[in-house]
Amino acid sequence: MIKILHTADVHLDSPLRSLALRNAGLRETVAAASRAAFSQMIDRALSEEVAAILISGDLFDGRERTARTGAFLLAELDRLAEAGIQVYYIKGNHDAENPITGTLDLPQHVHVFDARGGKHQLAEDVWIHGVSFAESHAPESLLPRFKAPVAGAVNIAMLHSSLAGAAGHDVYAPCSVSDLAAMGFDYWALGHIHKRQIHAEAPWVVMPGIPQGRDIGEAGPKSATLLTIEQGQIALSEVPTSVVEFVETELDVTGAANDEALRATLKAHLSVLSAALVAPTGVVRLTLKGAPARHWQILRDRDVWTEQLHVLAQTCGDLWIDKLIFELAPEAAQDTSGASDELAAIMATICGEPGFQEYARQYVETVLQDLPATLRERLIVDEAARDALVARLTQAGADRVLAQMKGAES
Repeated sequence: MIKILHTADVHLDSPLRSLALRNAGLRETVAAASRAAFSQMIDRALSEEVAAILISGDLFDGRERTARTGAFLLAELDRLAEAGIQVYYIKGNHDAENPITGTLDLPQHVHVFDARGGKHQLAEDVWIHGVSFAESHAPESLLPRFKAPVAGAVNIAMLHSSLAGAAGHDVYAPCSVSDLAAMGFDYWALGHIHKRQIHAEAPWVVMPGIPQGRDIGEAGPKSATLLTIEQGQIALSEVPTSVVEFVETELDVTGAANDEALRATLKAHLSVLSAALVAPTGVVRLTLKGAPARHWQILRDRDVWTEQLHVLAQTCGDLWIDKLIFELAPEAAQDTSGASDELAAIMATICGEPGFQEYARQYVETVLQDLPATLRERLIVDEAARDALVARLTQAGADRVLAQMKGAES
């Protein structure tokens, strides 16, 4: 029996992105999470006594340059060498543009496949094949660079690819699952898409996903894939790897008739989230929805509720709040004849005027210039996204004004 651990998209020392974490200790934990997840994978490889670890691209993160990253990696690889565990590594798009990958002298037990492709014998009847990216872009399929599988053996192929494409990921080394199946390999150890997915079982076509989420956009538990090869057959199991789990969730608070009921509803929801965590630490972004009776009072006291949520989260375990978002609507039967409603109508008219919209666009664009270029690109991908952001901000401002007035009326 032979065991192999398959991972990809480690993105060592990837920087935080758009996280509003107030606790200094938590920020440090999240900042070091990619390293901690990698170390945890090494621990699991040692405990399972695997024969090899497969790293299917993007071990590093873009152009992030730090000698500490290299030193950390070599120390972890040494742990594997001492146990006689082989490492197979192909370079992905991030590795190809990272300066560390060209200068780091990796140990002998780390087999790096180059862009021409190759194969290496792991055991008498197990061969590992792989092809690396030569540059940060691979617009064409890399399948022609693979050599034929070895007859009478279990053949595992490593490829960093977007397959036929996926939302939020650029197209790299495109190919289809049927293309992979036709190649004759027994297991495709893929990388690039950060969400785990088993695309096929005969042969196995597996995207293990990122081992540690980096922000709310990569929510949920993360893992690596453990292969067990026995009598020529491959069985899989999922190995949890993330040390911090991001959670994006919504809660309907329509039934919360008063503050006490709302607190109870929030605490119950957080308790459920905490119990469902796979990682030891959870970071939550919560959106409140619905039409509660105290809609305007809740919006008026949004800062108070945000603080209460932080405290409630800590009573439910190692759970932390990234952000509390309010998407509440007033009750349908509310009277709309008061002074605040007249103000609401006036503000709605103003927001629809071309002059105000142009002023708001210019103001938002001025503020955006103070943000890092990468964050600007994520917020504003085109003019439609900019206009949508302006509309959300102006509506949020109008709601804040109304909340102060209507919250005081009740």
